[in-house]
Amino acid sequence: MTNEIVLTGIKPTGKVHLGNYIAAIKPALQIAKESDCIALFFIADYHALTFIQNRDEFNELSYGIAATWLALGLDPDRVIFYRQSDVPEIFELNWILSCLTPKGLMNRAHAYKAIIDHNQQLGLDTDTGVNMGLFTYPILMTADILLFQSDKVPVGKDQIQYVEIARDIADGFNRSYGDTFKLPNYVVDENTYVIPGLDGRKMSKSYKNTIPLFESADSLKKLINKIKTDSIPPNEPKDPDTSNVFLLYKEFANPSQIQELRENYQKGISWGEAKQELFRVMNDYLEEPRKRYNELMASPEIIDSILLEGAKKARALAAPLLENVKTKIGRYKSL
Repeated sequence: MTNEIVLTGIKPTGKVHLGNYIAAIKPALQIAKESDCIALFFIADYHALTFIQNRDEFNELSYGIAATWLALGLDPDRVIFYRQSDVPEIFELNWILSCLTPKGLMNRAHAYKAIIDHNQQLGLDTDTGVNMGLFTYPILMTADILLFQSDKVPVGKDQIQYVEIARDIADGFNRSYGDTFKLPNYVVDENTYVIPGLDGRKMSKSYKNTIPLFESADSLKKLINKIKTDSIPPNEPKDPDTSNVFLLYKEFANPSQIQELRENYQKGISWGEAKQELFRVMNDYLEEPRKRYNELMASPEIIDSILLEGAKKARALAAPLLENVKTKIGRYKSL
């Protein structure tokens, strides 16, 4: 392995759906297979506390995210896979960085500004619904990134600003206390596209148009049948490249299956038949991961064991840097 470190955080905000899998999980699993980097994957459970404040839901979602990654093939022996809340060094660094971060930098964070704009449109108090965790969210994300001297942080285009904020905070610390942190770089897959939901809009929990990844076969079939299509009748040629059904199909089928369905589109396959083909390849692809996911969710102690072992590795990697930071700010070890 080289010294290059790649870090990916997964926030437990709801059931994992097809959009999450295609846009984030699938490419990240590919990174985990590479042998020339140290890959860190973590469950960002404390990030979810900004708006999930129900104990049972919080636990269920955290376990669900971990089980999803493991069921889809993440190998904890090849990567460092841990739960954020099991690494207290993150939160100590978070406080140190909070004391050095200008409030104005947080005011410019996109997520916070979006809430402010929304409140103003509704004539509400500017900070309605804003807790301090949400406001300082980018600093905790910075601690997540900097603590492990991350070189690359794969993100979606809407998350680029967070990595830029991490660079700003790291640069500020380095200028005040000397060279300490690497400046991380974001990695964006330019080939990613908007994953359509059942109604044709972006697949999103807020639109209630998602297809959860590990639905039962019967439920999956019913959801696929709800995918919005146009009015082109059976036997009329259809353009696969403008079809949301075909777009999803390509993510789960092999090249020969993709080519065969493309030809059937041009021959005039009906939408019902196309959806049946999508269900078939998706269900075949997800059958074993679904089974593994359900086994893991029924045995949370297995998930805990894997994550705690990963946390030991993460803490061993983080401890020297945090000690260096504490020495730089003037906190020396007692004799």
